[in-house]
Amino acid sequence: MSARIVMNNEAIERSIERLAMEIIERNQGVDNLALIGIHTGGVFMASRLHEKITIHEDNEVPIASVDITLYRDDWSLISQNPIVRKTNIEFTVEDKDVVLVDDVIFTGRTIRAAMDAIMDYGRPRSIQLAVLVDRQGRELPIQPDYNGICIRADDAERVDVLLSEDQARDEVVLDNK
Repeated sequence: MSARIVMNNEAIERSIERLAMEIIERNQGVDNLALIGIHTGGVFMASRLHEKITIHEDNEVPIASVDITLYRDDWSLISQNPIVRKTNIEFTVEDKDVVLVDDVIFTGRTIRAAMDAIMDYGRPRSIQLAVLVDRQGRELPIQPDYNGICIRADDAERVDVLLSEDQARDEVVLDNK
């Protein structure tokens, strides 16, 4: 099987717009809301959601980024010299409704690691999860509260989220490993 585009630029844009509106609606506004993107794709997604939410609510929502490298349960298997990016949470998470943002959820292990990292900064009132792609195939009982698209992919397939902040285009591609 060759690579197959499952979301193009327009579909991604519509999904981000919808996700932003769903987040606003579920939280009855944004007064207690904060966005935290998981490096790297989740940071780009959080930034885009932040922009949409700010436009709709005319209210600045705190935004941050979290690196989960050292919180992963498999980091020593990935590399002896892992690339550690910066966690940048410059607000208190205490009693906030935190929306954790990532580009893809698969096993749930990245999300578990991100929640552990956030808890090192305090105790949020709630943690919600927003993803562009729900690949399914969980190993942990973690589900997104908001998702752009659900894809059932075989183990031999890879879901690549290409965003213009890091790539030449906006696409979600299903491809063989």
